[in-house]
Amino acid sequence: MIYVVATLTIKPETRAEFIAAATACIRETRKEPGNIAYDLHESVTDHSKMVFVEQWETMEALGPHRVTEHVKAFGRVAVKCMSAPPKIDYITPAKVESR
Repeated sequence: MIYVVATLTIKPETRAEFIAAATACIRETRKEPGNIAYDLHESVTDHSKMVFVEQWETMEALGPHRVTEHVKAFGRVAVKCMSAPPKIDYITPAKVESR
């Protein structure tokens, strides 16, 4: 299992455009093989911070996602909306001993 946490800082005046493009991308991404969850969140302390939280079966399942037409279309809009480079983390559940 792989999670992707992508934090984007957007210009406030582009919020509606960003969310519209993200909504279209989310709708299509959720149909992709290997996708378990794909959600957009907004910081409660900084409304310019938008956070995608994705869950994929494997890193291999995530690979084709990056080159889909809906991700490319979203990227063209997102790049105009962002005020800083995105921060993207790839994480996996830690193996923690149970008591």
